[in-house]
Amino acid sequence: MNRVVADFNADSTGDKKIRLKDLRGHNVVIYFYPKDATPGCTLEGQDFRDLHGRFKRQKTVILGVSRDSVASHEKFKTKQNFPFDLLSDPDEKLCKQFDVIKEKNMYGRKMMGIERSTFLLDADGKLRAEWRKVKVKGHAEQVLEAAKELNA
Repeated sequence: MNRVVADFNADSTGDKKIRLKDLRGHNVVIYFYPKDATPGCTLEGQDFRDLHGRFKRQKTVILGVSRDSVASHEKFKTKQNFPFDLLSDPDEKLCKQFDVIKEKNMYGRKMMGIERSTFLLDADGKLRAEWRKVKVKGHAEQVLEAAKELNA
């Protein structure tokens, strides 16, 4: 932990390109989720949405990432009223950078997919906390607590 995360550039909702280095000066939460508009991913996004104001007070930016297209992300973001951006990673560049593509077992079929994971970077771009194999319930609150500790 405490290593600087390599800069990246990704297409995002709102017709933007997000560069990690442009977010210096803020803590950054990057949460990876398997698929737009699925039950667990919707719930996780809603939890981050509901705590967004508190994250903002902690000078913390939230970014959601999946392999879905920007168009799919736009629909998902609008429908759920997410106040943060969703990054599209169809070529899995970010997924590989954070090592979140894992073998999953879906109804007896093995496949490669995104393992629900969250990363917290400090204002200098250093990785300060990570959560792997995330269980959605209570997760956003855990991440918020960790962001508060960074600012303490």
